Amino acid sequence: MNDPLVMATLERLVTDASAFSDLLVPRHRLRPYQLAPARALLESIVRQRGDQFAVVFSRQAGKDELLAQLLAMLLLRYCERGGSIVVGAPTYRPQAALSRDRLRDRLLGNPLTAPMTRIHDGYGIGVGRATARFLSAAPGANARGQTADLLLVANEAQDIDPDIWDAVFDPMAASTNATTLFMGTVWSATTLLARQIRHLRAREQQDGRQRVFFVPWNKVAAEIPAYGARVRARIDQLGEHHPFIQTEYFLKELDGEGGLFPPQRIAQMQGDHARQSRATPSKRYALLLDVAGEEESGGGQAAFALSAANGNDRRDSTALTVVEVDPNSDTRPAYRVVDRRLWTGVRHTDLHAQIVDLARNVWKASWIVVDATGIGAGLASFLQASLGRRPASGQAPIRVIPFVFTSASKSRLGWDFIGLIDTGRFKEYAGDHSEITRLYEAQLRATTFEVLNGPGNVLRWSVPARDGHDDLVMSAALCAVLDDIDHRPRIATGTA
Repeated sequence: MNDPLVMATLERLVTDASAFSDLLVPRHRLRPYQLAPARALLESIVRQRGDQFAVVFSRQAGKDELLAQLLAMLLLRYCERGGSIVVGAPTYRPQAALSRDRLRDRLLGNPLTAPMTRIHDGYGIGVGRATARFLSAAPGANARGQTADLLLVANEAQDIDPDIWDAVFDPMAASTNATTLFMGTVWSATTLLARQIRHLRAREQQDGRQRVFFVPWNKVAAEIPAYGARVRARIDQLGEHHPFIQTEYFLKELDGEGGLFPPQRIAQMQGDHARQSRATPSKRYALLLDVAGEEESGGGQAAFALSAANGNDRRDSTALTVVEVDPNSDTRPAYRVVDRRLWTGVRHTDLHAQIVDLARNVWKASWIVVDATGIGAGLASFLQASLGRRPASGQAPIRVIPFVFTSASKSRLGWDFIGLIDTGRFKEYAGDHSEITRLYEAQLRATTFEVLNGPGNVLRWSVPARDGHDDLVMSAALCAVLDDIDHRPRIATGTA
């Protein structure tokens, strides 16, 4: 161990992130955009500055690999003196456990650190006297009592409750003034990560030292062409303005104040085809039905017209959107809205008869997507019984697709609907200045949204009660359910 060359090499391994990666993790060498924050963090830790940093990489760009190698390097550097690292994640399984396993694999994967590596209590990994512990920051998790004197990490910080972080985790670094790292994906302005980024940007303005490291997809693509090709394909699929693309690849914060359908998105929806009153031969159509609660008196289109004339203060209505399905649009189907209707206060027995007539005789529909939530389940069942079998006329059965609104299914519906719009696959008929079109456009403008903090990026979206209803918007959004269908024509095969 007294060999000068060996000693010099060991010195480089624990002081130079590039040397550590090249020599001990050659299959996963850190790239320049990963090395920059690693070096800044290492300098803060070694000099005991107690700085805070935010590291935000585009999706699958190597954020977790950077963390694993930084932790491995620190454990090796402080293996004799000792030291503690704490990594908090929104959940223990899978998030904290995955980070722990990646660190374990990097340590056991080379002959220098493998003999010194130890697993402690399932959630800790040690090299000599230095230890890294991986803890859950979920509500109710027992994470108190730990100390971080080398580094404190909030991984996937956008999904960690700021109150839990402030009360449970931040004090772990207080007595030692340990360096703190926040990592994750930018979503909304209310997340822990967004809060810390704003704070650190202000600190950068004060002293000029970089504390926030943003690596959008194009910076990664400049070094990894295959990554760039993959992201471009994703952008082509979802559209550049889709929230997932904006947050996870362009690293832009969502602005819930602007509404889910800002003017540019509404403009993207606008088509140049005319509204229709019935089917065009050889075309395929789907009916999208958002079901209102049942009322026993009055109603119909006349009731809608009367209530609409008095503003948005009307009863909840059943909304129908009719779309033409074009399965030959590039590689994925396109949807053109050709008509919409609204019924207010109509009994479901009467509504059932009207929907059956519209589906069979007016639009000769191939599919009906129907809101089967709550009382809508009955109407959906009746429609399945009436339309799901071949009638005496010989017409083909119509496939009835029930859709139950839950917080998770509505979230996915919203994301998928935005994807249809932003890729140009959902188009409205040209403006006809009708009352129902005016009301639909007003509902679009009034639709608000928020992305909940926590795993899953749950999207809450609706028209606030004070601003009216969202039945027409929900009916249109059910178009996204059609994207789960194989629209390719079935070709019979066999022998004569």
